[in-house]
This record gives sequence, structure tokens and C-alpha cells, in this order.
Amino acid sequence: MTPLVGIVLVSHSAEIALGVKSLVEQLGCGQVVVATAGGTDDGRMGTSYSGILDALRTADAGAGVLVLPDLGSSVLTARLVLEDHPGTHAVMADAPFVEGAVAATVTAASGADLSTVAKEAEEARHISKF
Repeated sequence: MTPLVGIVLVSHSAEIALGVKSLVEQLGCGQVVVATAGGTDDGRMGTSYSGILDALRTADAGAGVLVLPDLGSSVLTARLVLEDHPGTHAVMADAPFVEGAVAATVTAASGADLSTVAKEAEEARHISKF
């Protein structure tokens, strides 16, 4: 079986990251590895460099990893992790957190490559809810 693109959800809140993970894992029929980096290492609100790095390693099945940060320092910290580890086959998407995660997971489950998964996550910002 060909490896699929993995997803890393980076949020200031562990609960938000885990909630979105629960949703998208069901939509991806359990085929896509979705890892979270939510909150700080000691359980507070914030972001964790080591948490993001661990999540990247967990989600990497060989086809690359899409990183979806929520906002602010999660973007900055995720960017720093990717810069510090240039051998990591991962990209960060500028996408809405929930809608982007849904689009990315469904696209990854179809076997799409990392570039396509990232594009679909970013395009999710244009989907009308009404």
C-alpha cells in the first residue's frame, strides 16, 4: 500500500486539536495519520516546539506531512520547527483550521500528493457555508 500524506494539527488548545482530530479521522476513514500538537508541554494554553516535532514524526508515513496551525504563535513555532529540521518532508498550509483539516484529510485519503493536499486545504477558505 502506498503511504498517504499525514496531517499535523497545531493549536493553542489541546482540546481543540483533539476535537478536530476526532472529526477528521472519521472523515478519512482511519486511513490518514493525524497527529496533534495542542497546548504547552505542561498542559497550558500555548504552543510546544517539542510537541510539534513529535507530531511531525508521528504523522510522517513517507508521503510527507501537512501542518495546519491555528493562529499566532502556533504559526511561528511550526515555522521554526520546519526551518530547524530542513530534512523533514512537510509543508505548512495557510488554511482555516477546521475546514482546512477536513479538506486536507479527505484529499489525503484519496491518495493525493502533498502539494495537492496543501492546495485543497488552502482552497477551503473559499467554500461558502450558505
